[in-house]
Amino acid sequence: MHDLPKSKGNRTDWDNSILVGIAGEFNSNRSSTCALTVRNAILNRNIHKGEPMVHGDLQNSSGGGRGESQADSPPAARPAPLDPQEFRGDFPILSAVLHQDKPLVYLDNAASSQRPRQVIDRIVQVYEKDYANVHRGVHWLSDRSTDLYEESRESVRKFINAAQRHEVIFTSGTTASVNIVARSWGDCRVGAGDEILLTEMEHNSNIVPWQQLAQRTGCLVRFAPVRDDGFLDLDAFSRMLNSKTRLVAFTSMSNVLGTMNPMETMIQRSHDAGALVFVDAAQSAPHLGIDVQTWNADFVAFSGHKMLGPSGVGILYGRERILDSMPPFLGGGSMIRRVTLDGFEAADLPAKFEAGTPPIVPAIALGSAIDYLEKIGLQRIHAHEVHLSKLAHEALEQLGGIKILGPPPQFKGGIVSFVVEGVHAHDVAQILDAHGVAIRAGHHCAMPLHKRLKLVASNRASFYLYNTSEEVELLARAVAACQRVFRRRK
Repeated sequence: MHDLPKSKGNRTDWDNSILVGIAGEFNSNRSSTCALTVRNAILNRNIHKGEPMVHGDLQNSSGGGRGESQADSPPAARPAPLDPQEFRGDFPILSAVLHQDKPLVYLDNAASSQRPRQVIDRIVQVYEKDYANVHRGVHWLSDRSTDLYEESRESVRKFINAAQRHEVIFTSGTTASVNIVARSWGDCRVGAGDEILLTEMEHNSNIVPWQQLAQRTGCLVRFAPVRDDGFLDLDAFSRMLNSKTRLVAFTSMSNVLGTMNPMETMIQRSHDAGALVFVDAAQSAPHLGIDVQTWNADFVAFSGHKMLGPSGVGILYGRERILDSMPPFLGGGSMIRRVTLDGFEAADLPAKFEAGTPPIVPAIALGSAIDYLEKIGLQRIHAHEVHLSKLAHEALEQLGGIKILGPPPQFKGGIVSFVVEGVHAHDVAQILDAHGVAIRAGHHCAMPLHKRLKLVASNRASFYLYNTSEEVELLARAVAACQRVFRRRK
């Protein structure tokens, strides 16, 4: 048990006496309505009462809606319930105590997950015993490091069901992966009058690189609308596809709404229009997994730090024939076959897109994170997160004065974004931090979506395999305390 330093960031300067008072009030109300709501829900409902939706089961061909679904894939078998207590001991940071006496309640997993001891130990082991630069040496240690690096690439290949290992490119993260495609493929294949189709629910990293492409080439970036209920307007999406559409880029799961898009349907309709498809899978990879061959996607990107892995490593998957046709984006060492004073010849895949020294240790440790997730089972993880999301919806709705964004829990991932009436999101997050509850506040790198929702900012609680129903109770009680503070101040 140890204290973590409190990050000030851009938070409002609060009077310390207010925070102390909030904490005292919070601790004295252990039989609050929201706590009873969560406890009753746990007692009266089985975790699998009402199966969570399989990824892609969200909308029918007419646009879909709540209770109307047309599955892209057959329903998954019911997974065995997950007990987070079996795994919490693997995560050292979860034993942290904040502000002298508040156990850490980490509900910011959509931004970045925590790491288990197995991944941390792997990082230390590689640095202490196995590290050297890869692909460049003939000595034993370089061979050892190269073997581990390529073994991790194979683990990723299996995890996403890619056909070939060299279709897996190590990058620094999802953002880098998007930019590689926008620069390497986009600059060569897109021109004035062409169109790139996105959705209103995209993360900024899946918007800005395409807008930069438009600035360079004169192409048009268009956005399929999001409905008021948090689902993508699939009819509008289909109508916007046309002969000018060169690429469709969209998220598999919204990082704000939690909405799980119907992947196979959207990809098939895009291909029918003659467009390539780029999938931002940063939010779905840690919870639902990826099958690039079933999806039939052309490009897929995700990050290691959201799925128990280290920061600084991500993945770009691309079809072999498409990657082969693309010029390298970054130039330097490793990505070349030969260099002369007159020019260069690019290396084969995947080295062509891995210029310079790659993220060797993070890439190796990502393989350990994948092993950890696969031993537990992604279906179990997703079912557990849906259960927690249902509890959070019920508890927050019971409080009143709270707007929950996006679809019902059974139609989304383990993300619950909300707005507390009359309270700015940053103020909510700071009060929750006083109770040790870590959530995200702001626009979550999705400014166009917040504008569409007519919001300046929102709060987001996001769950993972190590979160508990008791932590949902603490979340609800802290939000209730926040409401009481602002009622008094009014």
